[in-house]
Amino acid sequence: MTSPAPIEIDGHQVGAGQTPFVIAEVSGNHNGSLDRALEIIDAIAESGAQAVKFQTYTADTITIDAKGPQFQIRADHGLWGGRTLYDLYQEAHTPWEWHAPMFERARERGLTPFSSPFDPTAVELLESLDAPAYKIASAEVIDLPLIRLVASTGKPMIISSGMATLGEIDRALSAARDGGCTEMVLLACTASYPADPADARLLSIPTLQEAFGIPIGLSDHTEGIGVSVAAVALGAVALEKHVTLARSDGGVDSDFSLEPHELTALVRESAAARKAVQPPRFGPTESERDTLALRRSLYVVADVAAGDPVTRDNVRSIRPAGGLPTDEIEKVLGRSFSQAVERGTPLTWDLI
Repeated sequence: MTSPAPIEIDGHQVGAGQTPFVIAEVSGNHNGSLDRALEIIDAIAESGAQAVKFQTYTADTITIDAKGPQFQIRADHGLWGGRTLYDLYQEAHTPWEWHAPMFERARERGLTPFSSPFDPTAVELLESLDAPAYKIASAEVIDLPLIRLVASTGKPMIISSGMATLGEIDRALSAARDGGCTEMVLLACTASYPADPADARLLSIPTLQEAFGIPIGLSDHTEGIGVSVAAVALGAVALEKHVTLARSDGGVDSDFSLEPHELTALVRESAAARKAVQPPRFGPTESERDTLALRRSLYVVADVAAGDPVTRDNVRSIRPAGGLPTDEIEKVLGRSFSQAVERGTPLTWDLI
């Protein structure tokens, strides 16, 4: 299967053969503090991740203040049980006046800042900040007018596919193309919080690449970094993980967020996974040459004189290489040495 061509996001090449594009999601982990949000951005910069992502909405732009059953999260939800959507989004949203200082801090620290808009006014705000890319959240993948509007900016789009059928994904990508977007990354995603690794179904990554012919990544809500690293081995070119300063600080997303040292590990290990995915080959690599010289072979292990018999006491299979193959031992036992040989000499046919 031919890999799709990489796309470019703010100077970063995102695609096959490139270092995984790691996106650190702040979301509601600012816990209502701009200073904390800026501190999270600093920690992300220290990790080596390339991008930081926000979410641009208010409770009033994403829902309404209503208490009917359809506006309530089921009571037994592990994180947000019993809360209304309005209450949850009121706590989790990033105030719009924070966006400018957050974008500025990210750029000062060498990060690519962008966001998920949830309505046209959010797109307007992000355009005023010259956002270099846009993310479409999983629940918005069916909001085709929003997708077309975002696409009309001409910026690269990263689209999450949590919950979506192949038909819904196809319609979303078509809407993006119709709106004018030419560079897209599709993220495999399980839209549960936290997500069970068993639901990740990472083999969807090559399937999505084959189906849609664009770079595929992973939006990962599982705990830890194992699922994300495995995704890279299966072809994921971008990884998105929520990040917090410390899970013990609490917050709406803290349970499935990485701490800074874990994000650093994700950047390191995902890069290693990318390097490890190479075409199959057999036989020693160049880097194995030194170890190849340590293979066992037959050596003279005691000083011998001409005419001495070859025995198990003076010839053994040891490291390093250089002597006869170890399986020749039965052929040489009982023969005589043709000359005196010092201990530590590789056994060769001319010596017996």
